[in-house]
Amino acid sequence: MKIEKSEAEWREILTDHEFHICREKGTERPFTGAYNNEKRSGLYYCTCCNKPLFSSTAKYDSGSGWPSYFQAVDSGAVSEHRDSSLGMERVEITCSDCGSHLGHVFTDGPQPTGLRYCVNSASLRFDPDLDDA
Repeated sequence: MKIEKSEAEWREILTDHEFHICREKGTERPFTGAYNNEKRSGLYYCTCCNKPLFSSTAKYDSGSGWPSYFQAVDSGAVSEHRDSSLGMERVEITCSDCGSHLGHVFTDGPQPTGLRYCVNSASLRFDPDLDDA
């Protein structure tokens, strides 16, 4: 389900930091995000629209300084877009429902996919599995 809001509507529901990351395609400094060292099991949702994006079962420590996953929860969770900003060729990932900027995907991840979804913590909301708490 596509979600569209005005800039003013997004500003009402997001902190300034979340707005910068999610709506203005900002990037957190490495090793500063809330979920980089998160080890509990659970699901990661889009900060903007609460769409499930990543599972802790696909999370791994890439050493990059950002939460990293080798796959999304399903093939329709994130959208990919060519990103030529900052003089680099990368693949941006966004929430497929609201278009929130999540981060980038790279092809240097572990098997079984070989992918590294490198995600800003501010673009995520974590819900731990209560059974494991």
